[in-house]
Amino acid sequence: MQGMEQVAFLWDKVLKPLGAVTDGSQFLEPDGLFPNHIPNPEDKAAMEAITQAVLNNKADLGIIFDTDVDRSAAVDSSGRELNRNRLIALMSAIVLEEHPGTTVVTDSVTSDGLTVFIEKKLGGKHHRFKRGYKNVIDEAIRLNSIGEESHLAMETSGHGALKENHWLDDGAYMMVKLLNKLAGARTLNPNIGSKVLTDLVEGLEEAAVTVEIRLKIDQNHADLKGGPFRDYGESILKHLESVISKDPNLRKAPKNHEGVRVSGYGGWFLLRLSLHDPVLPLNIEAQSKNDAIKLGLAVLAAANEFSALDTTALNKFLQQ
Repeated sequence: MQGMEQVAFLWDKVLKPLGAVTDGSQFLEPDGLFPNHIPNPEDKAAMEAITQAVLNNKADLGIIFDTDVDRSAAVDSSGRELNRNRLIALMSAIVLEEHPGTTVVTDSVTSDGLTVFIEKKLGGKHHRFKRGYKNVIDEAIRLNSIGEESHLAMETSGHGALKENHWLDDGAYMMVKLLNKLAGARTLNPNIGSKVLTDLVEGLEEAAVTVEIRLKIDQNHADLKGGPFRDYGESILKHLESVISKDPNLRKAPKNHEGVRVSGYGGWFLLRLSLHDPVLPLNIEAQSKNDAIKLGLAVLAAANEFSALDTTALNKFLQQ
């Protein structure tokens, strides 16, 4: 286990009394300077640290939290990270065993492969919504209120909530669900490691190239004519839709709740407007760098029409 003082209770007061071997746990002492790494389950250094701890201690499972324990991730006994789309797939598999056919609500940047996994392999329904854990949770609550059963709401950042836990944004509860599944399997086979969890995400299609690029809007640029950056950003998205409609290799998502999501060249991209900042985040996933570049070029063709939009980061990616 890896985290700060907020997770020490889980380590000391829950897992140890239940018989779990937690000797390899690390970074549990409180320190607001965070000397070891950024306390973020999406941080590369954080995930490398918990992965190495799992391998060094031959642990069945590693779990990691952020400082207030509302985000989490895991690492299996082989050192494979279970976060982002993989963690959503894993939680979906567990929840859909308990509630067949239920709707899983996620944020907007989840992969096409996750949709196929939830709907084709697990028999559930994937409802891709907006970024923001509160948006995702509120949407799951709304769906239930109109008669569409939903038991899980998750964001790729590691936020997650379950109906059975009163829709609390609770990373610890999600990890307990994983531990329950693991413990149940170990009663039948003590040497199974975390294979039972790894097997649950078997068949999840994953992109070879995954990138997020942030395109900044210069609010002081004359092109905005003194108007708000949101209006300028919306005009960029509208123009992108027009450009995409003329490209036979690209297909706009028929159902989308945020930004412009497009599939093509064996992958997809999403360009959306940040909730608070003058930024257009661009997410691209593809099976090769060449295909990712093709998707990026489609965005650049539209973005180049707007001189207040800084495309430096996108150009850098395309030229690598």
